[in-house]
Amino acid sequence: MATEIAVSEKVVEAPAPQQHTPGQSTGGRLVSLDAYRGFIMLLLVSHAFGLIEARTSILQSYPQLSWLTTQVDHSEWTGVTLWDLIQPAFTFMVGIAMPFAFARRISKGATSSQLFKHVAWRSFMLIVLSNVLSNFDSDRSHPQLQFINVLCQIGFGYTLCFLITRFRFSYQVVCAFIMLAGYWALFAFFPGPQGAFSKVGNIGAVIDLKILGYNYPGYYTTINFIGNAATILFGYWAGMLLQSAIPQWSKLKILAIAAVAGFALGLALEPFNPMVKRLWTVSFTFFSAGWVVLMLMVFYWLIEMRQIKRWAFPMVVVGMNSIFIYSFSQVLRGWLNGGLKVFTGDFSFMGGFGAIPQNILVLCVMWYVCLWLYRRKIFLKI
Repeated sequence: MATEIAVSEKVVEAPAPQQHTPGQSTGGRLVSLDAYRGFIMLLLVSHAFGLIEARTSILQSYPQLSWLTTQVDHSEWTGVTLWDLIQPAFTFMVGIAMPFAFARRISKGATSSQLFKHVAWRSFMLIVLSNVLSNFDSDRSHPQLQFINVLCQIGFGYTLCFLITRFRFSYQVVCAFIMLAGYWALFAFFPGPQGAFSKVGNIGAVIDLKILGYNYPGYYTTINFIGNAATILFGYWAGMLLQSAIPQWSKLKILAIAAVAGFALGLALEPFNPMVKRLWTVSFTFFSAGWVVLMLMVFYWLIEMRQIKRWAFPMVVVGMNSIFIYSFSQVLRGWLNGGLKVFTGDFSFMGGFGAIPQNILVLCVMWYVCLWLYRRKIFLKI
């Protein structure tokens, strides 16, 4: 599960999912979820496959590929690119895993209070790990507290989502509406110099400056966790759907309706609430949800329904050790890249394009480490 972090030495390998018949509950582990998570993590740690470093050479030699270099970088402010969807997809996967994880613990006799203690501890550890990774090998003279890293944002949203899911579904929907409407209202009632969603001086930046004494680079804010929590909640609902005993085609149809609704709401709100990933605005929350649900549908249809699995193995290897590869990338990727350059010469004979094979090679080595751990049933968890 993407949010688990404690080091487990020998974990029983999850069995392959059984053949499903219409109406049969999806028992066991869903390989499609591990593959989906692995796909997202490979994108996250790929450093855009070197395309950012090679952008100048690409644009000079192949200007028709400008769209590609745009998609592997975050939007400057408004708009949505592929790279803007990585964190929502990762966050969405956290929500999907929740009902499966809770069901396992409840089957072993866990009470509601024990579940809450587990969730609170996991959230705390995610925040701690996030701050360790963000401060590791930095050029600062002392650690700096931060809450915008993806693990921190998940930590806050995870607990909030858990509390909401203690209510019946209709109340959960009401909570989601109040949460998102309140988040929008914060920006609307306390606008910055350029309006509600000002790049600088918005309410999120004001809160961070007041509490932390500084603003984050890139115009991110701590209160983004409210939008993250909504994405986790959407994932939780998707997980409940996948866990249910309704026919698989019915699940796919419901997911398709949800994806269309996400796109429609996001686009309908955009004129009033711009899509800003750096603030995780309400329109971005819905629009990105449409995309991540659509991606889930593809993996679920191919792997669980069509039973076409062999192609997904490289992603499953990473998906079952997502915290490890994320931590490795944060702490040791630079060391690995520098070591490989001794042997590859950074592919300098390729000029500006050399960054592409260099970054792909680094990614392949990180994947192989995950494979080595996978074969020995060693997984990093919390």
